[in-house]
Amino acid sequence: MEVVNAVPVEVIPTSVWLIPALFTLIVYGIGQGLVKMFINDASPAKFCLFFVVAKVLLNMGYFLTHEHPDPFSADSSSFMMFGILAYILDGAGWILYFQSIVFGPITIVGTLSAAYPAITILMAKFFLSEQLMNVQYVGVFFVIACCLGLSYSPSNPNETEDEKKITSNKWIPFAFFALLMWSSAQTLMKYAYSLPNSNEVNMLVFNTIGGALTLGIYGVLYGIKGQKNSFSEFGKSFLPMGMMAAGDIGFIIASSKGPISVISPLTGAYPLVTLLFAAVILKEKIIKFHWLCIFILLFGIFLSSAEKDIIVTYLPFLAFLT
Repeated sequence: MEVVNAVPVEVIPTSVWLIPALFTLIVYGIGQGLVKMFINDASPAKFCLFFVVAKVLLNMGYFLTHEHPDPFSADSSSFMMFGILAYILDGAGWILYFQSIVFGPITIVGTLSAAYPAITILMAKFFLSEQLMNVQYVGVFFVIACCLGLSYSPSNPNETEDEKKITSNKWIPFAFFALLMWSSAQTLMKYAYSLPNSNEVNMLVFNTIGGALTLGIYGVLYGIKGQKNSFSEFGKSFLPMGMMAAGDIGFIIASSKGPISVISPLTGAYPLVTLLFAAVILKEKIIKFHWLCIFILLFGIFLSSAEKDIIVTYLPFLAFLT
């Protein structure tokens, strides 16, 4: 049975993809805040392992409670192939990111990791032929620039020489290829939705398979062997990864309905939520530069997701960009 997308992306109401995208933004941000809170209590490999556990529980729960075509039928083979490939690349990107943290300065690596939506937008424009209004491109630029700004952390005067030391220049190719993997994964996933029998529910199955083949293997090899495994450590690893897995569900739903050129930077703006989480829960101080980034980022989110009539009505001085 062939399932054809009956409603083009252009006529789908913005709220259909904006709501799950904002949900993803929030839970990604909280998840990263929890990782920040518990990073000294669990290894990166253990976070990867429980990321897969969370994917299995949440994705399969969603899969079993929502209607969907057969994900492994012959008619769905192309969609399945590109879906699994997309999340193999996504998982590989996470592994490369964790390796870059091992070898390089977290401040620089963390800032660089926030730039992947820029590559996604370029890929979407050239490979998917996505077209946005000029004002949306302005909004996307604000979002990406402010993500970089929010990811920046000023130097800590109490930091030891060992903490400042860069272990190896290996972090540079690791970080670069992580960005390339994440951007390619998002572009491939969006392309997969143009194939026969494309369905966001089945994409969650492929998300789980791709994660198991990458993060799962990495987590088993390096997250269990020779390490203690307490219930407390399980909770500190599973809780943040559960939030990230829930965010993936929102991202997959949003991407099936809206332009990846907007959804990628919008969901990638989670450092905004992480910063607020750190300020409220971890009692970290927000510097003036970060406050400026927050206000500009919120304006960028509005511009990137606003419809033409809203821009013309409420921001007439930007009407020439629509």
